[in-house]
Amino acid sequence: MKIVVIGGTGLTGAKTVAILRQGGHEVVAASPRRGVDTITGVGLKEAMAGAQVVIDLSNPPSYDREAVLGFFEISGRNLFAQEVAAGVRHHVMLSIVGVDRVPEQDYFHAKVAQEDLIEASGIPYTIIRSTQFLEFLGTIADASTAAGLVRLAPSLLQPIAAADVAAIVAELALGSPRNGVVEIAGPERAPFEDIVARYLRAVGDTRKVVTDHEARYFGGRLKEKSLVPLGQARLGHLDLEAWLQRSRKEI
Repeated sequence: MKIVVIGGTGLTGAKTVAILRQGGHEVVAASPRRGVDTITGVGLKEAMAGAQVVIDLSNPPSYDREAVLGFFEISGRNLFAQEVAAGVRHHVMLSIVGVDRVPEQDYFHAKVAQEDLIEASGIPYTIIRSTQFLEFLGTIADASTAAGLVRLAPSLLQPIAAADVAAIVAELALGSPRNGVVEIAGPERAPFEDIVARYLRAVGDTRKVVTDHEARYFGGRLKEKSLVPLGQARLGHLDLEAWLQRSRKEI
């Protein structure tokens, strides 16, 4: 089976490509640096030729509200036009758990628009909504730091390892389109501040983590369960401690 992975050289994309190739599939790891650009359309037609499945793991170069919205809208339209022409039978997109619960967050707002485009495209699809990646805990802490304190809303977090995301994405891509949403999350659910504090201690970061009811998550106001599945979800295997242990071995 020929599968095109948009964003195939990124954190999750490279892992997904490796899994699919190990399974004997013909995989195109598509990205601008590989000559496939979903914004300009360069290389798209050639990449899509003969493809049965497209997995979209792309991310914009800028997270400004208008820029990120424009990225997903233009990219989506270009992708779907070429997918229809090539007869693609399954479009898989990676989105975010709770993406429709934090409307003032710019990236979430744009991902909702991306989901809407897929649903309206006429192409059979599966939307995979994932919780936050364990790999991004440091970035979250940095973005939440003010006056030396990491300020986090009193919310729950259920982070998942990129390796688990890639495995589930690859599995679902090879199955029948769901024409709906599948949610995935890590095996452990805990308070946001607890998980981030444990991560910082493990990496030797001495910043103090505090709960702040006025804290925002990249501009969005969170409720207790804004970022965790409210119903059934596929769970990854690696919790924070297991992921840290694996990460140390890979260094």
